[in-house]
Amino acid sequence: MIKEELSLVLIPGFMLDESLWDEVSKELIKHQTIIKANLIHGNTIQEIAQNIAKNAPEKFLLIGFSLGGYIARSLAEQFPDRVRGLVLIASSLRSDTEEEKKHKLTAIRLNSKETFRGLSSISIARALHPSNINNKVLIKRIQEMGINLGYEEFVKQSLLNRETYDTNKILCPTLIISGAQDQMRSIEEAEEMHRKIKNSTLKVIEETGHMIPLEQPKKLVTTILGWMRDEIKN
Repeated sequence: MIKEELSLVLIPGFMLDESLWDEVSKELIKHQTIIKANLIHGNTIQEIAQNIAKNAPEKFLLIGFSLGGYIARSLAEQFPDRVRGLVLIASSLRSDTEEEKKHKLTAIRLNSKETFRGLSSISIARALHPSNINNKVLIKRIQEMGINLGYEEFVKQSLLNRETYDTNKILCPTLIISGAQDQMRSIEEAEEMHRKIKNSTLKVIEETGHMIPLEQPKKLVTTILGWMRDEIKN
């Protein structure tokens, strides 16, 4: 049985803003109180997590997508007494490879405050299910989130140190969600999280790439609510 007054704090991913959760929150708000966080305040993953905690209720359930999953883990590690449950969507325990770091530095150099137009169509298409790679409306929506956040935020988020911290400090029930056709975060990474995070559950959502909250919001909500009913007790 879900505790009705338990608030849900939602953390978006790389160069995505609170609107990432629009479709998801429409369904979740029928059941829970929703708080949409952002990654703007703080210059490290730990600092961003601390700033989110400042504006969160005393007790809450935490949902992080992609880069937001790294921040959600840090928050759960730093404030284990406050986080009742943790949901990690299309995320990982792994830090950037040297190749990924070089790619990000190149993207930073190729852009500027004046020329930045959000994430490239090529990188966005790679994050989508094959059925969505020509979805111009969806691609434009993702690009506009990046444009709204701006070049300086792009630089900050690109350079964040994603090195894994102490998952043994995560004490709450944890749901790990992987997209079946995710080309950015593999099922092997999800399985690795499942092995290393105690009291965790792994679920795979079909017919979606990396952008699960946008591509399969209803399946995502159904998965989260089902897990909450089983794992988050009064």
